[in-house]
Amino acid sequence: MAASDIVFGDKLNEGKTKIIFAARDKPGLVLIQSKDRITAGDGARAHDLEGKAQISTATTSDIFQLLNNAGIKTHFIRQQSEREFIARGCDMIPIEFVTRRIATGSFLKRNPGVPEGFRFCPPKLEFFFKDDANHDPQWSYEQIIAANMKFGGIEITATELDIICKTTVCVFEILERAWASIDCALIDMKIEFGVDIEKKEIVLADIIDSDSWRLWPSGDRRLMKDKQVYRELAEVTPEALEIVKKNFSWIGEKVKVLVEQKSRGRVVVLMGSSSDKEFGKKIQKQCLVFGIACVLRVTSAHKSPDSTLKIVAEYEGDGIPTVFVAVAGRSNGLGPVVSGSTTCPVINCPPLSGEWGPHDLWSSIRLPSGLGCSTVLSPEASALQAAQIFAVGDYVVWSKLRAFQLNTWIGLRRDDSACCN
Repeated sequence: MAASDIVFGDKLNEGKTKIIFAARDKPGLVLIQSKDRITAGDGARAHDLEGKAQISTATTSDIFQLLNNAGIKTHFIRQQSEREFIARGCDMIPIEFVTRRIATGSFLKRNPGVPEGFRFCPPKLEFFFKDDANHDPQWSYEQIIAANMKFGGIEITATELDIICKTTVCVFEILERAWASIDCALIDMKIEFGVDIEKKEIVLADIIDSDSWRLWPSGDRRLMKDKQVYRELAEVTPEALEIVKKNFSWIGEKVKVLVEQKSRGRVVVLMGSSSDKEFGKKIQKQCLVFGIACVLRVTSAHKSPDSTLKIVAEYEGDGIPTVFVAVAGRSNGLGPVVSGSTTCPVINCPPLSGEWGPHDLWSSIRLPSGLGCSTVLSPEASALQAAQIFAVGDYVVWSKLRAFQLNTWIGLRRDDSACCN
């Protein structure tokens, strides 16, 4: 056993497909162990499925790692073994938060007249109270608030529920983008939240695996790979269960590819002088927040135009998607010259200072015709704009950007709530 392994303590809870243990001598941590068991219909259909625990643990660990990398707060720490992962102990909120992009399944039964395939924009959010005996009844937003629920010392007020709802949709959209990158449509998914018993904050928790979503390769329902295949079996045979297992394995393999994917883009900061280096480092630091590589170069379009164009050609020619950020004060010829010499996006970010600063700005804004570089004034904003450019075709950057926006929204929501109390 590795020194970093955590030892099983007391059993805390056991469900249909997992067991939760306390981590011995590690207060606040738990071990979540998957079972070789598959169920449907609130347990009405249940079968042993050898190897499922390993597949489920790998899938959920990779999904949570992908979300952690993006900037979503989760209970996941790391995978410990083939069947267990380590997580922060949570007081679970007994609500399933379901996000739907496409109308199908139980939604059609509850909403007669809506055709299968109806697309929800924005995604549709629903709530279901966890109660197997009553088949997880649907709850409204107002019912959750009126229940005056309290978990881990935190009351589920409108503020907390709004944050959970916003996070739920964000999680769906991040995973939707990831799956779309390999031509697989995320149709809907369910997730759960809990209150971290030590940090006293609400985090994404439980398990996210093939029981959590509908996945349709190429958007074709006939090719579905999720647990719906098991639900729809007319007869559960060993051969049918093997197909279900192969589908789950396929999902696990694809998720592994998704979590290992890195951003393909690069920002090249061209500085008119070495005195702009500290300014450029601020851009570089913010780029790293979005997982974007960033390099700093010094060149002057006025004093060494041949060197400037050579540097541009160097980065244009290696096939890596690139955004140039021009950092030049006074008369900014750097951004316009680069813009006129490359098809890559160019962002002006002049380091304005002194009484001439407002006047210097005009050289970045008043461009000759035929040039299209934009202008922002803060180094953080230039990195943000570069991230938005890359996010169009790069789900890794998109996910970090989306989580960044979510966390900004959460901060403002909490500040507003604090002012009202």
